[in-house]
This record gives sequence, structure tokens and C-alpha cells, in this order.
Amino acid sequence: MDITPTQTAASPGVSQAKSAAATSALSSDFETFLKMLTVQMENQDPLNPVDSADFASQLAAFSSVEQQVHTNDLLGGLSEQMGLLGLGQLQGWVGMMARAEMPVAFDGSSVDLRYETATGTDLAQLVVRDTTGGIVQQRSVPPGGGTVIWDGTDETGQALPAGTYHLSVDAFEGEAHLGTTPVSSQSRVVEARLSGGTTMLVMAGGQDVPVSSVIALRRPESG
Repeated sequence: MDITPTQTAASPGVSQAKSAAATSALSSDFETFLKMLTVQMENQDPLNPVDSADFASQLAAFSSVEQQVHTNDLLGGLSEQMGLLGLGQLQGWVGMMARAEMPVAFDGSSVDLRYETATGTDLAQLVVRDTTGGIVQQRSVPPGGGTVIWDGTDETGQALPAGTYHLSVDAFEGEAHLGTTPVSSQSRVVEARLSGGTTMLVMAGGQDVPVSSVIALRRPESG
């Protein structure tokens, strides 16, 4: 599957148009500035003229702004090029199994989860929420962290409907709540795209995951 930037990535034509517009606006502002400066010089009090150093200072300030605008244009273009380069490098990720902290797209099959807990944890609870935020299952898991299999059932043991679920682990030491940590799961990468300047992976279950969130990558099991 080829990796192609979606419409969220700015095309070179769009970037050039934006740069041209910015340059045109800057040129117009500079001409206006010179006209105002000329009028100021023509109408100054001949008995109390403005120090020439002040005019030089105003010109230097505008020149600095002009250079900053051009620098920002160059940095913006470089950022877009780096984003496209990142997509090319991720071509080999499509079809791979990636593990990340992300919602679970449950399809009826058991899900392999991994989690960590804070030092001192003596009680850990896996909490499963649906898309509305309601808790549909809560059960104990080993307090030391590690791997656990989630079978996709509710509090009564009935199978939950297929859909997206958010899973986390609440850690306790006695009655003290030490914190809530997300769990990681794995899914197959089906696409990579640019979104708002960030390279995102699209998983088989429809989850959007930033590349920086991926903690493991492996080839799918054959058979």
C-alpha cells in the first residue's frame, strides 16, 4: 500500500501562493511605511527636527521584521519537506503490527494489553470505558504491571458489542490512589498521513496514532 499525503498536507503550489501573498503584503506595507516616513520628514518642525538617528532606527526595525517574515517562510517550506520525507521513510511500516497507547478497536477477539504501575502499588484495577465514557468493566490485574489478556466482556461476563473502548489501569497503595495509566495494545498499520504538520498512523481499527506514540513494531504473524 502506497503512502500518500492527504489533503491536510500543504502542496508546494499552496505554499508558494502563501509565500507570494506574504511577500506582496510586506512590499505594500513597506511602501506605506516609506510614504508615512516621507510625510513625517516633510512636516517636521524645522526649528526642532527629528534626529536622523530616529529615522534610521525606524528603518532598521522594519527591515528586521521583513527579514523575520522571509525566515518564517523558509522554515515553513523546510518543515513541509521534512514531513514528506518522514512519510517516505514510513512506507515500510504499512502492514506491520504497531504497539501504542491507543483506544482498542474490539472485534470479538481477545486483546493483548501491556501496562505499568507506580512503585508501591499493591492493587491494580483494569478499567474499560465505552465511547460515552461509561465504565463497562472493572477487574483486578497484577499490581506489578506486565501483560494481560482482555476478553472483551462486561461485569456480568457477557461479550461486549464490537466497537471502540478506552482502557486504563488505576493503581492503589492501600486506599491511596497512586494514579491512572493508559494501557498499550497493538494493531496493524494501514496508512500513514500528514495531519496538521504531524505524521499520523492509521490503524486497522480506524485509530489515529502519532508516530511518536509507537513503542514497538513487528511483522504480522503468518498463517
